[in-house]
Amino acid sequence: MSFAPASETGRQKGADHPGGPGRGYAAAVGAYVLWGLSPAFWPLLAPADAVESVAHRVAWTFLGMLLVITVARRWVDLRGLSRRTWALITAGSVLIAVNWGTYIWSTTNGHVVDAALGYYGTPLVSVLLAVVVLRERLRPVQWLAIGLAAAAVVVLTVGTGQLPWITLTLAVSFGLYGLVKKRVPLEPIPGLTAEGFLLGPLAIVFLVGLQITGAGTFTGFGAGHALLLVAAGPVTAIPLLLFAAGARRLPLATLGVLQYINPTLQFLWGVVVAGEPMPTSRWIGVALVWAALALFTADALRARG
Repeated sequence: MSFAPASETGRQKGADHPGGPGRGYAAAVGAYVLWGLSPAFWPLLAPADAVESVAHRVAWTFLGMLLVITVARRWVDLRGLSRRTWALITAGSVLIAVNWGTYIWSTTNGHVVDAALGYYGTPLVSVLLAVVVLRERLRPVQWLAIGLAAAAVVVLTVGTGQLPWITLTLAVSFGLYGLVKKRVPLEPIPGLTAEGFLLGPLAIVFLVGLQITGAGTFTGFGAGHALLLVAAGPVTAIPLLLFAAGARRLPLATLGVLQYINPTLQFLWGVVVAGEPMPTSRWIGVALVWAALALFTADALRARG
């Protein structure tokens, strides 16, 4: 999965940051590749179910970010935050938990392609939210892209006989998360740590409760399984930090194009490695989404000159 774009500050010219655009490309591509290959990791956490896996992901990411923010000496960024900011952080925490839970469930239950479609659709949801929430006006090509995406949802619904809830949940939750994050005046490290303060302790209490009741899998399944659960933290945090480094060195338009590495790798994993079924209706839906993204990206690049 990918995180919401960082602030516009410092993005316009890679030369303004140490290492320049070269390191920016390496960091951003590294983040997207790691996210794109993540469907290979989450099934390894079995017999932990999706809920326990999310709890471990939240808990170990939180503990890891406590170390990162301490080393980076960024605790000062969390002092004196307003109630409004904490309310936004709380909303973001809930949205990303929903996103993570849905994603882990989908990748461990044979729905990697649906997850990939969700992340393909996130930029289009973000544009739609800009119209509905921020009252922005769209260009005709952008409306056409959203129309193609809507047609894809209809095709997938008719073809499967049910609403593509995984795709929609991932796209909408992450689109809303991006909207919230753009209003939180925090850089990635303190921002992710702040979210951890709200969810991390709850996740730790939940995991301790699972172990006490005998329903947890952290013990009893060998040291290898326990280490994999702990690894959920670095697997989450490392690409986030790589993305933050890339986002501060590359133009927004470049990041917009590179972000499709993630769902493309997920899609290929679902079709080629996991062997998920691809009936005609699903291929049509995928083609419509790709067409929408091609129009959206081309129009964005043209608009930015």
